[in-house]
Amino acid sequence: MGNNLTVVVLAAGGGTRMRSKTMKVLHPIAGRTMIGHVLAAARAMEPGRIVAVVGHQREQVSEHIRSIEPDAVLAVQEEQLGTGHAVRMAVEAAGASEGTVLVAYGDTPLLTGDSLRWFVAEHEASQGAVSILSGIVADPFGYGRVLRNDEGDVEAIVEEKDASPEQREVREINSGILAFDAEFLVSALPRIGNDNAKGEFYLTDAIAIAREDGLTVGAYPIDDVMQTEGVNDRVQLARMGAEMNRRIVEGWMRGGVTVMDPATTWIDADVVLAPDVTILPGTQLLGATVVAEDAVVGPDSTLKDCEIGAGARVVRTHGELAVIGGGANVGPYSYLRPGTNLGAGGKIGGFVETKNAVIGDGAKVPHLSYVGDAEIGEGTNIGAGTIFANYDGVEKHRTKIGRHARTASNNTFVAPVEIGDGAGTGAGTVVRRDVPPGALAVSSGPQRNLEGWTLRKRPGTAQAQAAAEALSEGPGGRPDGEQGVAES
Repeated sequence: MGNNLTVVVLAAGGGTRMRSKTMKVLHPIAGRTMIGHVLAAARAMEPGRIVAVVGHQREQVSEHIRSIEPDAVLAVQEEQLGTGHAVRMAVEAAGASEGTVLVAYGDTPLLTGDSLRWFVAEHEASQGAVSILSGIVADPFGYGRVLRNDEGDVEAIVEEKDASPEQREVREINSGILAFDAEFLVSALPRIGNDNAKGEFYLTDAIAIAREDGLTVGAYPIDDVMQTEGVNDRVQLARMGAEMNRRIVEGWMRGGVTVMDPATTWIDADVVLAPDVTILPGTQLLGATVVAEDAVVGPDSTLKDCEIGAGARVVRTHGELAVIGGGANVGPYSYLRPGTNLGAGGKIGGFVETKNAVIGDGAKVPHLSYVGDAEIGEGTNIGAGTIFANYDGVEKHRTKIGRHARTASNNTFVAPVEIGDGAGTGAGTVVRRDVPPGALAVSSGPQRNLEGWTLRKRPGTAQAQAAAEALSEGPGGRPDGEQGVAES
């Protein structure tokens, strides 16, 4: 809205009812901290400056604010002496003396930039000294009431404990979010006193000061009152998180995404989904996950900071910082650790764990394998039960497998090692040396059959009885004790 708008976000309170070592405004909802949501709403208005007032655990809070809003001005409230005192610290830190000052709170995560933009526009159009973001609620118990005169002008805000029976019937409440003419605010802040039970400076006292000065005070009810609700304890945190998720999921469904079971689907605020994505029950899409069109995710999958290509299929999978190419298939019961990159049309199958692995287009790791610190070429197939032994006890090493290689079951690749294009390996092979292109690596010796071993070593068991019956019925049996050797 321009350089004449200053947004003040109050985040100095301790939040003791959270009963947490983490500052209240830093608790997460939908992949962002509560104050992160508020700062995003503030940023959406493109203000001239954003000022955050910090106090309790200010090192922790300041570091977080700097990480998401580097240009924010930080104002320190050494003692928490009320909202009027906090805003005074903010105005002094920012030097805001003209334009509009909007005051919001760091624990209202549902607040949106669109609502704030509308509120500030109403305030500036009224040319009033103060504007209140209010709401009309069915049960106003516990809230401060907005009192208007017969002409509809705001005269005061009265708190629940101070309200008369008639005033308690008023259903218009004060959200605490206020917009000020900056010049008036600068003049009013020194006049706010602390002659009250808590000995604090209340910002809402500026309303009475404006009326005494003969200035206009307005109140503008927001349709979606829940946007102004704060969080004070873990119960409210969970309720607000569920509501935030409901809104996010509904928004994506209206945008063309199929969500089979919204009640069991969780989508963070920064996730991006294309039209015609399908999300199956029990799925969590977290962080900055991006899913392209026609992809299907779920059921029972959790993806954080992942990129899923068009038409890919991800089933019962846990993934983090992984990239899945278009048309690829993952799962079920796959674990994609950071650095996994599966090419277009590739496959990571059941009970496969990958880490820091680049798997080329059309390459497959179908079954029961660990692939760590590896590069697998286009069209290669990795046999079941394969282990990429990447750690020597001190350092990690990398394995490279070329294009269109075929490795057999139960292989171990002892890194660093390289298997050439078109090469192969035999079943049970432990690969310790490079394999040239087109070669077959085999490390196991000839098979030896110790005939009659069960009858000698397991007499009286069901195993021995079955062996004896087979030997008596089948051709080619040898007398007990005779040994033979056969090559495989």
